[in-house]
Amino acid sequence: MKPARVKPRILVVDDDASIRSLMSEMLEDQGFEVLAAPDGTEALRRIRENDLNLVILDYWLPDFDGLKVLHEARKISPTLPVLMMSGYGTIKLAVQATKEGAYDFIEKPPDVDRVTVAIKNALEKDLLRREVATLKAETLAKYQMVGTSPAMQRLYEMIDRVAPSKASVLILGESGTGKELAAHAVHQKSAVAGGPFVRLNCAAIPHELIESELFGHEKGAFTGAVAQKPGKLELADKGTVLLDEIGDMDFHVQAKLLRFLQEGEFERVGGIKTLKVDVRTFAATNKNLEEEIKAKRFREDLFYRLNVVTLRVPPLRERTEDIPALAEHFLGKYCAEHGVPLKALTDDAIDLLAAQPWPGNVREFGNVIQRLVVLLPQQTLSAHDIRPLVTAETGSEQSASDGQSLKSARDDFERKHILKVLADCQGNITEAARILEIDRTTLYRTLERLGVSTASS
Repeated sequence: MKPARVKPRILVVDDDASIRSLMSEMLEDQGFEVLAAPDGTEALRRIRENDLNLVILDYWLPDFDGLKVLHEARKISPTLPVLMMSGYGTIKLAVQATKEGAYDFIEKPPDVDRVTVAIKNALEKDLLRREVATLKAETLAKYQMVGTSPAMQRLYEMIDRVAPSKASVLILGESGTGKELAAHAVHQKSAVAGGPFVRLNCAAIPHELIESELFGHEKGAFTGAVAQKPGKLELADKGTVLLDEIGDMDFHVQAKLLRFLQEGEFERVGGIKTLKVDVRTFAATNKNLEEEIKAKRFREDLFYRLNVVTLRVPPLRERTEDIPALAEHFLGKYCAEHGVPLKALTDDAIDLLAAQPWPGNVREFGNVIQRLVVLLPQQTLSAHDIRPLVTAETGSEQSASDGQSLKSARDDFERKHILKVLADCQGNITEAARILEIDRTTLYRTLERLGVSTASS
């Protein structure tokens, strides 16, 4: 996405040099950047070579008419607003221009106020389009799935297969594997990609409130219900709802959810009006729902209703070949986020990362990479540089066969503990010294003895 310019850029297309000059002068006085073209051929070249916000296009041109230029311009830039002008305006021509995609049709000689209003409205439309495109790109980047391992390729294939359907999807995977990313990927490839994507974390909401969050409530339905509130299902109408951590949903609410999935209808808490929405339902969990059914904590009929299609998101230990790509992705993300030059990992650092158990999966991996970015000043990070932070996070320890001396083992423990405290304090030496119950000078000396740089502290 190109950065927005301070001045909107407008192309004026007219074979009359005096009108081109007059229009250009008027637009420049209003603070616009103006380009001009005397015919359709030059106009199309300008459209191809420039990032334009608006085209003001005359119908009568020496090489071909404005409708043909409009048609070709729409092929080059489908969302570019075009104002069509003509001195021989008819209703038929105006209708044709609108059908071809013109934003507005203005008769010549143009009324200055009419043109000004049309330009203002067209530019506002273009600005909104650009903002929506930027937000969409940011959303796609935020929910980007990274990896080309066989396990991820199988997941991508399943996503491509299930996305066009309307089937409910059950997404299984350990905590931190990226189940929400998989749900977003299905949504973005589905027929309702332009609709809302709404997530409800069933584990994060008290049982007594989960029904209200899902179905909404009427004013006065319970203590604290001071106004009517739509639930997640209403907010997700014409889109997708993700019921995250579905295994933690209250058993009573499960019955109401089942009724919605069967009939597409529900009532708000405290309400009597039946509501109907068009929502595709995804559910995700890190629990074994079949075990939950045996323990009478999850409804068997709801399980079968949700489990039309199952996506399994693999744990990181099953896709270690993706670690180099994940490391590059998170380094780029967090270096940009924290305003530091892009860092790189050496091969032995990548090998060290690949050897870790990563019980928290990709979420834990990303947190460790962010910690490396924040705490280590080096541009290139080796295994020696990252080992204390990585092994402190994942809990992996050196074995006795490594032949460490008692002093070396003690130093390793001390280094890991101090770096963990520093990470928790976001590198704040004063706060770390307070937690460790030593003074700042002693902490600096200890870090120096242990070979830990304090350049970033």
